[in-house]
Amino acid sequence: MVKRFLKLLGIVLFLLVIGIGVRTFIIRHDKKELVPVTPKASTAPVFDKKQFSTSDPASIWMVVNKHRPINPVSYVPADLVIPNVPLRVPGNDSMQVRKVTATALEMMFAAAKADGLNLMLSSGYRSYQYQVGLYNGYVASSSVAEADKTSARPGYSEHQSGLAADIEPASEKCDVDVCFAQLPEGVWLAANAYKYGFIIRYTSDKVPVTGYTYEPWHVRYVGTALSNEMHKEKIETLEEFFSLGAAPSYSS
Repeated sequence: MVKRFLKLLGIVLFLLVIGIGVRTFIIRHDKKELVPVTPKASTAPVFDKKQFSTSDPASIWMVVNKHRPINPVSYVPADLVIPNVPLRVPGNDSMQVRKVTATALEMMFAAAKADGLNLMLSSGYRSYQYQVGLYNGYVASSSVAEADKTSARPGYSEHQSGLAADIEPASEKCDVDVCFAQLPEGVWLAANAYKYGFIIRYTSDKVPVTGYTYEPWHVRYVGTALSNEMHKEKIETLEEFFSLGAAPSYSS
């Protein structure tokens, strides 16, 4: 009888122990522990500023300014074409631009037209010799100091790269003038140029960086990857984006 009693007691104790364990497991399982969450590192790709050269005149990221002349000064783009857009001076060599620039201009002009605005190419490629005559004309009408504010010296002009373009309304109102910025065409260009790979090269607040007065009509093709990145980062000049330093005046 005693053995039977002890056997039953053992069974009861065993079941009791199991029950406590199960209950403990359930309690621990249901208990929510506060675990600190470590923020995940950003997986956004870093923009590669070394994709293209900033010194090779054939590169779409080439930076030319008063400290960085085109090298060689005799450089002529190998792929100059006339874009299929309204032209200020049809047949003139200055209506040419590089092929990539032409394609982007055609897309941008078409988009502007779809919004009810008609743009026209005022000036594109300028050879070294063309710039000699243009710059000397500015000097003759004013002074070297004044000419340097609005015109590049020969060998220092973006236009020689075939990547720059001066834009104006088809009406020729405010052509190559600061008042262009206030026209619907100028407002549209400032807001949309980056979508097609262009930047407004000489903005009103960056004269100490670029060395040139405000030119709302002057756009520079850099490709959509760079133009969108500069727009996203709110950086206006190539000098600042590539940490090249300001170039407000010529070194000599």
